[in-house]
Order: sequence, then C-alpha cells, then structure tokens
Amino acid sequence: MYEVFVDLHVHIGRTESGKPIKITAAKSLNFANIAKECADRKGINVVGIIDCASPYVIEDIEKFLKQGDAYELQDGGIIYKNKVCIILGSEVETSEIGRNTKCGSAHNLCFFPHLKDIKSFSQEMSKHINNITLSTQRSNISGYELIDIVEKYNGIIIPAHCFTPHKSYYGNCTDRLENIFKEKFNKIFAIELGLSSDTTLADTISELETRTFLTNSDAHSLPKIGREYNKMLVEDINFKEVVKALKNEDGRKVLANYGLDPKLGKYHRSFCEDCNKTIEIDEAAEKCPECGGKNIVFGVYDRIELIKDKENTKSPEFRPPYIYQVPLTFMPGVGSKTIEKLLNKFETEMNILHKLSKDDIEAAVGEKIASTIERAKTGNIKVHSGGGGNYGKIE
Repeated sequence: MYEVFVDLHVHIGRTESGKPIKITAAKSLNFANIAKECADRKGINVVGIIDCASPYVIEDIEKFLKQGDAYELQDGGIIYKNKVCIILGSEVETSEIGRNTKCGSAHNLCFFPHLKDIKSFSQEMSKHINNITLSTQRSNISGYELIDIVEKYNGIIIPAHCFTPHKSYYGNCTDRLENIFKEKFNKIFAIELGLSSDTTLADTISELETRTFLTNSDAHSLPKIGREYNKMLVEDINFKEVVKALKNEDGRKVLANYGLDPKLGKYHRSFCEDCNKTIEIDEAAEKCPECGGKNIVFGVYDRIELIKDKENTKSPEFRPPYIYQVPLTFMPGVGSKTIEKLLNKFETEMNILHKLSKDDIEAAVGEKIASTIERAKTGNIKVHSGGGGNYGKIE
C-alpha cells in the first residue's frame, strides 16, 4: 500500500486539432497536455479527465495510445510514463424535477475503466444529448436513469460539486439525494463537495454520513489542476483501486481531502448581482436587503444552513481530515516566475506542498515568500468570503 494524490475533475478545452470541447476552458487543455502537466509539474498520480465521451476526444486518446508513452491497464485506466493513471470520465448534466416541481439540473461525474466502455457510453448518450462532441451538455434523462446506463458500461457515478447554486443536486434540485436516486441511492458511494463547501458543512446532512467526500479541482486551465485534490491509500494506481478507495474497501481509503477554505469559493455566500455585494438572506426572501434587487444567487453556506438536519457536526470515524490548503497560484505575492523557479528546482507542486521544509523553500526563493507558502500550506491565512461567481480573497 502507498499514498497517492488524486484529482478526479479536469476538463478538456480543445482537442489537439483545435476542436472545441469545453468552451469555457483553456485551449491548452487537451488530453496529452493534462497527462504531461500531472506527471511533470503537478505530481498528481491519478487524474480524472471528464470530457472523454466526446468522439473528438476519443480520437485524441486513440492517437495518444499509439505514441508509445501510455497504455491501458487490465484493471482500468491509462498509465502515462509509469507516473500518472488517467481515469476516463464524462460529466453529464441531468434533467431533474426540482424544488416545487420546477425544472432543475445537476452535473454528474461518470467514470469508466476502459476506452471501449466510454466509447459505448458515448454512443448511447448521443441519443439523449443534442451535441455529444461538447462537454457537459444537457441530457434528457434524470440521475436516476443515468445510473443504469453508467453501470451498463462498467462505470461509476459521483454527483459533482453537490452544493453549488447552479447545476447541482442540493444547489437547485433537492434537499435530499435519496429523493432523486430512491432505491438506487446505495449506488452513490461518493460525492464531490465543490469549492464552496467542506467536510464540516456537508456532515450536517445525515444521509451523507456513509458517503466518501471528494475534493477535486474542476480545472478549466492547466495551472488549476490540483487546486483541490485527495490523498488516497491504494495498492496500485488504476481504476479498480480508486473505486475500492472510494468505497473504503480492503484497506484502501481516502486519507485526506485538500481544499480551499470554502470562504474562497465562488458561491460560498449569497450574492446580489444588482448591487454586486455578498449578502445574508433567507431563500424565501424576494429582495436584496441592501438594494432591493431581485437578481440573487443563493450561496452554498446558506443552502446547507437551510437543508441540514444535524446540529452536531461531528464526522463519522472513517471520515478523513479536510485540510485547508491554498495552491501556489492562489498565494498572494507568489507569481508565475516564482512558481516556475520552484518547479525547476523541486520538480512538482506536490513536492513543494508536501515534502519540503520552510528552510528548503527559503533557500530557493527567500524568507518572505517561504513564509507565505508555509502559512498557505497550513491554512493559516485570513480570507474574505466569495459569492456570486467571484472567488473569495486572501489577505
């Protein structure tokens, strides 16, 4: 058994030939570049690329495998340069009957062991999605129906960024996941927390007591890979081992969740888009208490306060620690040149964040920056809450 770093939510912006996949993601985010970034700069051992159901991306993967640096594993996943295991995934937007019978929508991370599995999944989902070549397109099926299709092709499903106000189950569909998945809820063994929540907040909802929590980056650019990530204990890096860790089976498990303080998330508190302010408001309120405006985005913290059914936030015994940690790109005063200098000397961001002492870093970039990095590594910083699509700020 050994420890590995895992980020299971990374997007593809364009194919190698420039075809659009995730419109809002960087053009440099293609399958090969993600593999190289994880291996050479980030030190991420397992990465979930969640736009692999696009036929254009499938073409890139097939070319990638023919180049000789990567190969498929019998137990699932693609190994690149014997450093990184790539898990093939698809983010699917489902159509749900939301609160008060209003139409809701939610994102789901679907992962598959082999290329043939996700190719078959892509073909079937093309019947339910208007444009299968683009990422995260709205489907005409529910999460309840999606589970059966994913399992048909040997996959697993994980609700994505569960609490965000847009495109999530708790955010705009339901107060309880069990209402969505019904008798299939036992097949949901992990959820993704999202940038604006953490373990303490999520563990106020009793139906999540037996579910594994994941912190992933939802990266829309190469530098954002590993913005949030997990540490897992596994016997090897492959699809089968990751699933065991998510299910807490045979000694495999998630050892730690590394994430931003939820206050730094874009949707932590409610936000009035008319007066451009973070506000305190009940969901039932129709107007902003500051300006009377009606364009309000209800925040993650406020949503959880509304739907929680536990006051005691003590986590179950198996729950790993949630460690507040700021990635290098978020640290004030640590610019791209400094990051490049650190990476040239210490190879990967995981080395810098987990293996080096303050003295090691100080010798490379000086005491001031070393102190900043040390405080950020331990979460010992002051933050101002984000909301309405704007990140929180670090002092």
